Amino acid sequence: MFKKIGPGFLIAAAFVGPGTIAACTLAGVGFGFTLLWAMLLSIATTMMFQEMAARVGILTKKGLTASIREELTRPWIRVSVLGIILAAIVVGNAAYEAGNIGGAVLGLEALLGSEPSPWYSWLIGGCAFVLLFAGSYKMLEKIFVGLVMMMSISFILAAILTKPEVSSILSGLFSPSLPEGSLLTVVALIGTTVVPYNLFLHASLVSEKWNSIDDLKAIRWDTILSIGLGGLISIAIVIAAASSQLTEVSSGLDLAKGLEPLYGTSSKYFLGVGLFAAGITSAITAPLAAAYVTASCFNWDSSFKSWRFRAVWASVLLAGVSFQSLNLKPIEIIKFAQVANGLLLPVICIFLLWIVNKRSLMGIYKNKIWQNILGLIFLLLIISLGVKSIWSVISS
Repeated sequence: MFKKIGPGFLIAAAFVGPGTIAACTLAGVGFGFTLLWAMLLSIATTMMFQEMAARVGILTKKGLTASIREELTRPWIRVSVLGIILAAIVVGNAAYEAGNIGGAVLGLEALLGSEPSPWYSWLIGGCAFVLLFAGSYKMLEKIFVGLVMMMSISFILAAILTKPEVSSILSGLFSPSLPEGSLLTVVALIGTTVVPYNLFLHASLVSEKWNSIDDLKAIRWDTILSIGLGGLISIAIVIAAASSQLTEVSSGLDLAKGLEPLYGTSSKYFLGVGLFAAGITSAITAPLAAAYVTASCFNWDSSFKSWRFRAVWASVLLAGVSFQSLNLKPIEIIKFAQVANGLLLPVICIFLLWIVNKRSLMGIYKNKIWQNILGLIFLLLIISLGVKSIWSVISS
């Protein structure tokens, strides 16, 4: 069974990053268990669309970007869509990479008990560079499975030790409510889980591990197991934060301070490990996704040894390390990335639903009616999320 797990763990590691930890901590501190339903909804949405992306990847052997490029026959539409994809994924990931590295730095500082140092950013960036440059898919898979398990133990143990009331957890999961002032937090919880670049990354990675449509059952098992585990980690963070003594939060590591009354100063080591693992995994997957997308857009070789492929992920990684180590906040770039991602996610989900319903491409593995119904419901949610994301940038 465990030999069949693979790229799903990279996807889980990608969305459980420092941003997810911060959003889940804020949700727990601000609203207790009442927003757990939003986390559950976002996990279901992620599973649905990631399974579709993986199915496209194994059937076409092209990846999602290449499939979109070939299916769009009108040049102006193709160029426009590929332009949005490049802007959102490559520029966006370069801007967000600083946050990924920053999360790993926070975890490292907690573990070492030292003062902040700009060299930590370069150390983490260097580790990510070595793993990507010298690595292969199989090596990355093993490393990511280990890192996801580290996160699981760290955050789930933190949640268990807070001794939460099971009835309150079940109520939060299955009795949706929207307390006053919680809408933006709900948007953040869903937006940090349903990530556009993961759809492209997943479609590209499945062909690295599997070669036959006979492996579709294994692909689905891998997707459900790994994303379910990623969702469990996120839910555990909300639970731990809700049971903590915190009243305000500035970073994911603040959760350790709130849990100190329960199990002393060792809390910072538990959460330091989790935050470091979350940061380093996202710091690797974001450049990797940018490289896959760029290679597919321009029909380049997407092997790990290709110099163009390496040049893209190295550029994204260097931008993130530079922004973080120099304490720069590229606000305008981040705002641009937020708008681009707000546009991209609904557009890509529409194209994904279109592609997985094409019998000429998918054959008997095209979407079933129930998958389309659920997909359309989740698509409406994603469209509202994209509109809200863009509006928040404009209004600020």
